[in-house]
Amino acid sequence: MREELIISGRMNHLIDPVLHAWGWEIPVYLFLGGLAAGLLFFAGLYYLLGKENEFPAAVKKAPVLVPIILSLGLFALFLDLHHKLYFWRLYTTIRIESPMSWGAWTLMAITPLSMVWAALNIKEWFPNWDWKYQWIRDIETFVAGYKKHMAWLMVILGVILGIYTGILLSAFNARPLWNTSILGPLFLASGLSAGSALIMLISKDHHERITFARIDLIVIVVELFFIIHMLMGFQASTEVQIEASKLFLGGDLTAPFWIFVVVLGLLVPAGLEIMELLKIKIPVIVPVVLILLGSFMLRWLMTYGGQMSRYLY
Repeated sequence: MREELIISGRMNHLIDPVLHAWGWEIPVYLFLGGLAAGLLFFAGLYYLLGKENEFPAAVKKAPVLVPIILSLGLFALFLDLHHKLYFWRLYTTIRIESPMSWGAWTLMAITPLSMVWAALNIKEWFPNWDWKYQWIRDIETFVAGYKKHMAWLMVILGVILGIYTGILLSAFNARPLWNTSILGPLFLASGLSAGSALIMLISKDHHERITFARIDLIVIVVELFFIIHMLMGFQASTEVQIEASKLFLGGDLTAPFWIFVVVLGLLVPAGLEIMELLKIKIPVIVPVVLILLGSFMLRWLMTYGGQMSRYLY
């Protein structure tokens, strides 16, 4: 009699214990989406507060970059798709319970909105810009009358986009590291921090830089609270989530998480911004680069760490 050995699919190294269905494209997309959300949120907020002249970099200059940032993020997402020709099917239905559906429709609304806002403020980057055709100027004049409505949409959609980048991961219950409700607010705070950092880099006004340094300090404190709360929640949860949290608490991702996200991405920039507030001159590019690096590494490590976490029976 001939015997055959049947091996479970769980023994496949591509399935268990590590499933790497998502590569570099997803964390790049999540980072750029969060950055765009932060920029649009601040642009809309300070326009509604009537401070577009006090904070021109936030309201007028930085948002011009958002369509480029979103396009790069969507391109990275497109590269990740296995059936690229069928992406349009996301727009044949609306599923309230689906984070993917929320994200698709939010991006559908916020991308053209960001393009219009950028077109209205493009002279901030190119003072001699001329639309050449009168009918384009007429459209610009007409649309400019609805900037307040656009600003409200930017604030609301910016918050939704920022939270969605975290909910996209947390909706995957089969991955314990992602299965936490704190991920959405954490990614939103990270996106706001990245947005405020980029505004500081672009701004030429000292008052505006100091204002956004203060804002970023507050957001960094909120981020640290969320990270601590997330890890404490894992430690007080089920065995699988305790094991998942060990990726950052003594496991394979401990060093990169605490070095690149917590220390270099949060604590060091916070210290540098405090020094700036105390009138100790610090090159603005240093905290900005560290904040952007930390924001990206947070998404990179959460994306890869989540795929390393698993349920084992």
